[in-house]
Amino acid sequence: MKKLTKIKVLFILLFFIFIAFSCKEDSAISPKTEQRVEGSLLVDGIQRTYLLNLPPNYDEATDFALVIAMHGAGGKATQMESDYLLTEKANSSKFVIVYPERVQSSGILGVRTWNAGTCCDYAVEKQIDDVKYISLLIDELLKKYPKINPKKVYATGMSNGGMMSYRLACELSHKIAAIAPVACSMVTVKPCNPSRAVPILHIHSKLDEKVPYQGGIGIFGYYFPPVEAGIDTWLRNNQCPAQSKKINVFAQYTHIIWENCLANSTIEVYLTEDGGHSWAGGLHSRVSADVPSKAISANDLIWAFFQKYQLP
Repeated sequence: MKKLTKIKVLFILLFFIFIAFSCKEDSAISPKTEQRVEGSLLVDGIQRTYLLNLPPNYDEATDFALVIAMHGAGGKATQMESDYLLTEKANSSKFVIVYPERVQSSGILGVRTWNAGTCCDYAVEKQIDDVKYISLLIDELLKKYPKINPKKVYATGMSNGGMMSYRLACELSHKIAAIAPVACSMVTVKPCNPSRAVPILHIHSKLDEKVPYQGGIGIFGYYFPPVEAGIDTWLRNNQCPAQSKKINVFAQYTHIIWENCLANSTIEVYLTEDGGHSWAGGLHSRVSADVPSKAISANDLIWAFFQKYQLP
């Protein structure tokens, strides 16, 4: 019996040694997962929050781009992440992405909005300095994560978040290399005087009734200027030659591009025939939400566009 017991003990020890070495080997070859941070930043006495995602290869590489993704009115960081699949894109394409959150209203619904100019709601009424918040956030992330290239910082956003990206292009052109607003129009109230030409990619649906492409009364009863009015502002800012305009018409979308603008920048517009007030290629996560366009993938177009530009 004693001999049998010793054999059993020896067998058990060998088994656990085998398991330990197997686990060590597996962990060495298994891919690393993304690193996620829920952060906060005190700005003008208000605790501002954000969700940061580092790609799986962050520890092994350098020269990362940072994409600032701003959610729409009533949304939040986790909603934008889950609905638009941007973190999956960031992990597969190896860039850092941050989802800053807007100030929450004191009302019963606690709606979050950005102060993009004339829109929207609580942030405009209280004159929340969202430009200062994003500027300080960029500084904070560049300090904490030195592998991010300060010349490769970009901004995108949905609806009110897209409007905010236009304002950032006007006021933070020295920090943001390019922007890609989605389903919005430019609603800034201050003169737009960027220190440099800012490349712009705008994505919109012809069927969007909440922020109409042609302009008009939309969501929450706000008046939104025509998208082309904002584009015209940037054609002047970037000194784009009128003759450089190219229009490519496809079955489900139209692509308009102005090339040979100042500093080799471009301005591009994708106008889809399907979808609505939604993120093209994203998820239709709620019955009350508009169905996203299937004609294009906003994530693929935006990342390909950003990769072409960096700050001088």
